[in-house]
Amino acid sequence: MSESNSSAASISRRCAACKYLRRRCSTDCILSPYFPASHPQRFACVHRIFGASNVARMLQILPVHQRMQAAESISFEAYWRTQDPVYGCVRIINMLQHEIHAGQQELARTQAQIAMYTAQQSTEAVSFSSQHQESVVLDNSPTFLNLHDLHELI
Repeated sequence: MSESNSSAASISRRCAACKYLRRRCSTDCILSPYFPASHPQRFACVHRIFGASNVARMLQILPVHQRMQAAESISFEAYWRTQDPVYGCVRIINMLQHEIHAGQQELARTQAQIAMYTAQQSTEAVSFSSQHQESVVLDNSPTFLNLHDLHELI
């Protein structure tokens, strides 16, 4: 009875890879941390594109701290390769690069418009201040008094 309980426990804790391949999942299964049983479709795409043994080999070669990111990248590429067999995720990458380029061009245009506006404002301010200084100079120019005005002051 305990043997059937242990086999039931191993079946319930099998990773998506071992379930898909219909094999027993060992405690040291290289694929179990990266392909949990809750995402069986994820491993199905990976297996269809790369093959389980190739993915296991790739993950074993990598240091442990890089395996999760590699598994994410592999599953991302496999998903998009099933969606678009010719280009895979390259289509998405090209689309994003195009959006980045368009955003950079828009930013450059906006910065140019801001520079033009700032230059125009500073030119108008210089023009206004020079006109204002001229009017002040005219107002401070010496005035000549009439003799009649001089007589009134005395």
